[in-house]
Amino acid sequence: MLVIALCLNGSTPAPGQTRNSAPADFAALAAGAEAARDADRAGEAIALYRKAVALRPGWGEGWWSLAMLEYEGKAFRPAAEAFQKAAGLNPKNGLAWAMLGLSEFELGQDASALQHIQEGEGLGLPDDPQLQHVVFYHEGVLLRRAGMFKEALRRLHALCFAGVHNPDLLQALGMVALWRAERGPADERDAEVVARVGRAECLAGQKKFDEARQEYAAAAHDYPRYPNLHYAYGWFLLAAQDMPAGYAELEQEIKNNPRNVMARLQIAATRYKVDSAAGLPYAEEAVKLDPQLVLGHYVLGLLLLDTDNYLRAIPELETVQKARPRFAKVYLALGAAYARAGREEDAARARGNFQRFQQGADKEPDLMPSPEQ
Repeated sequence: MLVIALCLNGSTPAPGQTRNSAPADFAALAAGAEAARDADRAGEAIALYRKAVALRPGWGEGWWSLAMLEYEGKAFRPAAEAFQKAAGLNPKNGLAWAMLGLSEFELGQDASALQHIQEGEGLGLPDDPQLQHVVFYHEGVLLRRAGMFKEALRRLHALCFAGVHNPDLLQALGMVALWRAERGPADERDAEVVARVGRAECLAGQKKFDEARQEYAAAAHDYPRYPNLHYAYGWFLLAAQDMPAGYAELEQEIKNNPRNVMARLQIAATRYKVDSAAGLPYAEEAVKLDPQLVLGHYVLGLLLLDTDNYLRAIPELETVQKARPRFAKVYLALGAAYARAGREEDAARARGNFQRFQQGADKEPDLMPSPEQ
């Protein structure tokens, strides 16, 4: 359990509340709450803090202490409510928002947990490596559950590089590499394979690529038909710039699972601007297998454009633009396709949108599935 002995400063009274309301009662309650907290009488301290903040709702330090006591007692719902109060009273305190996110994580409120954790990181966290590792780990798990695998891998790799090594991290890394968004492994055998993939990825995060490759090769040998294992191994090999071996693993994944879309898109995306014509069949097959996947239309559109099939590229890229209207890079590609088709006004409009969203704070992440270490 994470314990953080920090407080919030700069709290102000709530509207209509003054610091002189029931001063004697409040002072006695606050003193009693702090004494009970310092003596590790958590239940008594919680009761007294609740009475104190009821008298003075603008007491930020009281809300913070109450929230931490609830969190340490695994009472995550009241903890979240108290952290929300504390963060509202001091909205520039990154730790308060991050702790709110951690509480929401425990409550299964993934979307708001990720939002608040990232808001806390943006505002700044204390220079405490243990705390930062806890926050970054949970962010990685939430990114994975949201299907944001590249971002999750980047965050979790950084923890391995920083020297963090524990079973939870290995499991999270294994699930990311296997492109799985569900809560966790299905059974003990599944957990063993996930952990082995996680060990390989943690080694990759530490830049120990030879050891990571050996770990991956052993896992692929022992579990040759395990879903997405060859995909994960292939992704790793492509990131290590061993393209032939990476493509071979991805082809094996397709052989094992003929309906695997992401293995095809990985091959197609990494051939873009290298041998786009060779990548085209894979992208076309991916779009046929999953017409709703925006990434497939994007990769196909780029490959068509790079092979001068701009008339076919335009509807693919327009599909992406309609689904992800704030994704800047699709406008860059559309601008080039429209220009080649002689649609100058549309090209100018697309280039303008590219500039607008490229510079904007709310641009979407890259949709390309390129592997990264």
